Amino acid sequence: MTAIILLQAATGGFDYRTMFTLGAIVIVFYFFMIRPQVKKQKDQKKFVSELKKGDKVVTTAGMHGRIAEINDSTFLLETEGGGKIRHDRTAISLEASKALNAPVAEKK
Repeated sequence: MTAIILLQAATGGFDYRTMFTLGAIVIVFYFFMIRPQVKKQKDQKKFVSELKKGDKVVTTAGMHGRIAEINDSTFLLETEGGGKIRHDRTAISLEASKALNAPVAEKK
């Protein structure tokens, strides 16, 4: 049994099927893992850069509120109780903020 395995391994040579398979794995990995993540990061960066005073947002920690003041790297979040908390701009959650601002579908 081991002789057969050793003989198969000793054939050597360049195998195009193996290279094709490895190339296909790299391409699939790029299109299903790397590219969507880069697109998501671009969307997040665009969303944060377009924020203005008065927008309703949700932070990654789950805090809901309106933007009272916005600077280059931080923003002041005004909560419902009247409290104000300063956060870093990267703390804004794109998905949660869009869900908060989405129109509610009418129920029949």
